[in-house]
Amino acid sequence: RLALLINPNCIDRYTDPFRRIQPQLREANLHFQGRQDKGDHNYMPKVIVYYVKWVDYISTKLGRASMYTIFLMIAVLLLGAITRNIINMPLSWTIEMAQFIITGYYIIGGAYSMQLEDHVRMDLLYERYSTKTKAKIDVATNIFLVIYLVTLLIGSISSTMYAIEYGQRKFSEWNPSMIPIKVIMVFGIFLMLLQSISTFFKDLATAKGIEIS
Repeated sequence: RLALLINPNCIDRYTDPFRRIQPQLREANLHFQGRQDKGDHNYMPKVIVYYVKWVDYISTKLGRASMYTIFLMIAVLLLGAITRNIINMPLSWTIEMAQFIITGYYIIGGAYSMQLEDHVRMDLLYERYSTKTKAKIDVATNIFLVIYLVTLLIGSISSTMYAIEYGQRKFSEWNPSMIPIKVIMVFGIFLMLLQSISTFFKDLATAKGIEIS
């Protein structure tokens, strides 16, 4: 303080650092104001964000839970092998039960596989494109996927209603009801439809270069 009173030129030594960063501060302020002026245009609507989060959450939980049904299928097949080859008392329902379990396994886990992009795919040029170009292609192909799943869902609902109305059973020695597996089929296809729409929104956000959350 005394130095400033004695030599006013010392003020420059203290204010020069602030003068040097003034252009950066001004640019940052303009950038911030620009983002404020744009509002939420750099983000997806909250309804879409919540939809994506909840669908992904449900697909993840159900997909991981369905993974453990593979052990149930193994146990059923093991039981059938033991009763048939060791005890010599074959069970008529083990093979068909294993078929029902594996069907539910891949139908319920289908949405989770779509979310992780672990489903089987073949491409020749896709991997060479940029992330945004890939997203644009995925947006277009997702539209066809949604149409396909809607058609599949309508057919599965019709088949399930038929099974319920006429008490449909499988023609075999065990003669099990087809209603449970068809209800699982409807639920799994519906879940995949929800997940495909969630994937569509995420690809759309990537194609536009905006954030989904």
